[in-house]
Amino acid sequence: MAKQPKTAITPTRAEDYPQWYQQVIREADLAEISPVRGCMVIKPWGWAIWENMQQALDKRFKETGHVNAYFPLFIPLSFLEEEAEHVEGFAKECAVVTHHRLEPGPDGGLVPSGPLEEPLIVRPTSETIIGSMYAKWVQSYRDLPIKINQWANVVRWEMRTRMFLRTTEFLWQEGHTCHATEEEALEETRLMLDVYADFAENIMAMPVIKGEKTADERFPGAVSTLTIEAMMQDKKALQSGTSHFLGQNFSKAQKIMYQDKQGQQQHAWTTSWGASTRLVGALIMTHSDDDGLVLPPKLAPQQIVILPIIKGDETRDAVMQYCEALETDLKNQQYADSNIRVFIDKRDLRGGEKKWYHVKRGVPIRIEVGPRDMENGQVFVGRRDAGKSEGIDRAEFVANAGDMLNDIHDGLFQRALALRQSNTKTIESYEEFEEYFTSTDEGQGGFAMCHFAEDNPEVLKMIAKHKVSIRCIPLEDEPEPGTCIFTGEASRCRAVFGKSY
Repeated sequence: MAKQPKTAITPTRAEDYPQWYQQVIREADLAEISPVRGCMVIKPWGWAIWENMQQALDKRFKETGHVNAYFPLFIPLSFLEEEAEHVEGFAKECAVVTHHRLEPGPDGGLVPSGPLEEPLIVRPTSETIIGSMYAKWVQSYRDLPIKINQWANVVRWEMRTRMFLRTTEFLWQEGHTCHATEEEALEETRLMLDVYADFAENIMAMPVIKGEKTADERFPGAVSTLTIEAMMQDKKALQSGTSHFLGQNFSKAQKIMYQDKQGQQQHAWTTSWGASTRLVGALIMTHSDDDGLVLPPKLAPQQIVILPIIKGDETRDAVMQYCEALETDLKNQQYADSNIRVFIDKRDLRGGEKKWYHVKRGVPIRIEVGPRDMENGQVFVGRRDAGKSEGIDRAEFVANAGDMLNDIHDGLFQRALALRQSNTKTIESYEEFEEYFTSTDEGQGGFAMCHFAEDNPEVLKMIAKHKVSIRCIPLEDEPEPGTCIFTGEASRCRAVFGKSY
């Protein structure tokens, strides 16, 4: 029997996907579990990836007319009580502050003292606190629209946590907008979904399906929720960004009213939309392999690493000068409207050790330079996506480095798209549905396109026993009337079904 190739990550994806995911995070030095239950410490390499995500999203928000602000971490309990459906949706996840000081206890420890007159909720989301401010700011139609985003942390008391995907505290952005008309608010909701999809595909190289959530999957208090859904390498779905049309639900609860052009008092129309550090988890599970993290070039903190190969002190200075000149030339090249990010790893480590360090961290391109490469006017180039290396003329590589990075992005996107397409199936019967999500031959399913009865709770009961949920109703598909495969009732369209995170 042929010996299995050795990988940098054990177990492999095929052996234990959840444990593989945790090992990629550890080996790439992205984050680690903190002393606080359910929380994580994001380390510099992981933080740099999140910063690049922030910058790319923030640029898109500002290009579409939004501005940044900041609102309190603490929300009075009464604010959540004003919107019944909203508080019901988040009640079990809320962290609550009930006291404002600590005092020495009878056993020498510290005990809470000074009860608050009203408990404060640690922000699970900010619709209510932001809405209370909008109620003060909005008096006339001339004050609208308001289009504000905030970058913040939120807390949701999760029972089962997994780094980046689901933690008690996580980082995100949340946009909150206020409009004079329903049409404007609906247009905003769709616009921001398109912004998320553009970011996912053109920055993360992650193909997504744009769709609308069914009633049971909507954001608490929303009239409708739009989503982008991506398929991970284990064929599960990951919700990667949502945009909510809130109608007048929150404006009525919080009295956000304006005087229209006719002098009549009207309730405003509001939206909210958000994406979080869950995107880092999506990036890991979309592209990484059994040797570690694979980064799409636009999000890589460093896009090219130069590894000097020193063989004896007599060649050290010449090789380093060659590498430094190469670094300068590459930094003057453009990729994605910016100078290429390059650095030289000058650490006193063996060549193989350096190489695997950067492989596991997902740097898109590695360049090894030794005396022989310098004499031949070459560089030895390794692409992280391809897992192979080759010698290339130095001048040729410098001139085409941006094109190579672009080719890496396109290849990662196409590979992820092919995975989704090959694991998406149109299903016409409940028997076929059951087989798809239980058969080992089918790999326990991917995405299933099925007709369903939207308002029948029996559908949810039947899919729940397979640990399947309705991910979304695709927005870009033409409605195709048919028959619900679960109940036999009339169905107006198909939805995407799948197992999820």
